[in-house]
Amino acid sequence: MYKKILVTLDATPTDRAIIEHIKELARALHSRVVLLHVADGWAARTHGPDAISPEITKDTAYLHQVETEFNTIGIPVEVELAYGDPVTEIIKWIRLKGCDLVAMSTHGHRFIADMFLGATVSRVRHRITVPVLLLKAK
Repeated sequence: MYKKILVTLDATPTDRAIIEHIKELARALHSRVVLLHVADGWAARTHGPDAISPEITKDTAYLHQVETEFNTIGIPVEVELAYGDPVTEIIKWIRLKGCDLVAMSTHGHRFIADMFLGATVSRVRHRITVPVLLLKAK
């Protein structure tokens, strides 16, 4: 059913909800997982893949740490680090590389906070045709 699952990560504790859920789902469905994080700091937005910064070093290490978790339990996984606006980059990745399911954790903000904080989840899910699995962080 879901052969390729894209898991978007923001490198915060919010990710744990979706990571743990996808481990079980991917194992049950024999899915391949792609972990995507979009570096969106000044260096990432300005220099893209050529950027060098503590943020990008930390993001890369984080992705590989989560990759190891999936590898340890036998789930095929790959990691991708994109650069720039998270909404734009997630949508671009889905359109270019394709997947059967997009999995995202939500921060659980409501109306006013979403308006001010950007609500990546809402902006992404309205611009793609792939099913989206949303889990609210604990």
